[in-house]
Amino acid sequence: MKRIFLFVVTNLAILFVLGIVVRLLGLEPALADGGINLMSLLIFAAIFGMGGSFISLAMSKWSAKRMVGAHVITQPADATEQWLVETVRRQASAAGIGMPEVAIYNAPEINAFATGMNRNNALVAVSTGLLQHMADAEAEAVLAHEVSHVANGDMVTLALIQGVVNTFVIFLSRLVGLVVDRILLRNERGNGIAYYLSIMVAQLVLGVLASIIVMWFSRQREFRADAGSAALVGRHKMIAALKRLQAEHEPATLPDQMAAFGIAGGVGGGLKRLFMSHPPLQERIAALERQ
Repeated sequence: MKRIFLFVVTNLAILFVLGIVVRLLGLEPALADGGINLMSLLIFAAIFGMGGSFISLAMSKWSAKRMVGAHVITQPADATEQWLVETVRRQASAAGIGMPEVAIYNAPEINAFATGMNRNNALVAVSTGLLQHMADAEAEAVLAHEVSHVANGDMVTLALIQGVVNTFVIFLSRLVGLVVDRILLRNERGNGIAYYLSIMVAQLVLGVLASIIVMWFSRQREFRADAGSAALVGRHKMIAALKRLQAEHEPATLPDQMAAFGIAGGVGGGLKRLFMSHPPLQERIAALERQ
C-alpha cells in the first residue's frame, strides 16, 4: 500500500512540477494560442510514462522467468536446491521480507538477479555458472545481495524513477514538437512533418539524458545491496564474492532488459561509465573495505 501511495503521489508531483515549469518559461499563453491543451499533454505523458514502467514492474517476475528460462524450485530435487531454498529463507527472514521464489537458470557465467513487484512477492534466481564456480560462502553472499535488493524495494523504486524520467521525456519531446510546428513555423493545419521530426530528435536526446539518470541510481543501489549483504552474512564473504566475479571472464548473458538486475556488471570508463548499471567491481570492493 505504501508503494502504491508513493506511485500516485509521484504522478501528481510530476504534473505539478511540469505545469510550474511551463508557466515559469512563459509558454502557456503561446501554447494556448496554438491550440495546445497543456493539462491534456501532461496527463498523456504521465499515463504513458508511469504506466509503462508500472506494467513492466507488474510483469517482471513472469517475463524474467521466460526470458532466461528459469526453473522455479517448488520441491528441492537435490542437496544444492535444498541449500539454495534454505539459505534464501533464512536471509529473507533476517531481512524482514516474505519468502521469495527461488529459481535456477542455465547460463555459464556467475550471475544472479532479483525481481518482483513488492518485498513479499519477489523472485531470486541464480545461474548454473554461479553454482558451479562459487564456494558456498561466496554464493551465500550473492544471495544476500539479491535479498537486500528485495528488502530495499529497489525494483519498485527503479520503476518509479524510470517512470518519472519517461514522463519528462514524453512531455518535453512533444512540447518541443508543438513549439517548433505551431509557434515557430506557424503551422495551423494540424501536426506537420516538423512536429514529428522534432519529437523524434527530442526523444533521442532526452532519452539519452534520462538513461544517465536511471543508470546513476542503479549504481547507487548496488552499493546499498552490497552493504546489505555484508550486514546479513559478513563483509568478508561479500568481498570474496566480488573478487570471484572480478576474476571471472565469461561475458554476462542476461537479456538487456534485465542487465540492471544482475549482480555482475560491465566494464567501462569515460562516457561509457555514465551508462553502466553497475559500478566497477573494484569500486564496490573498496566501498566494503572502507566500512
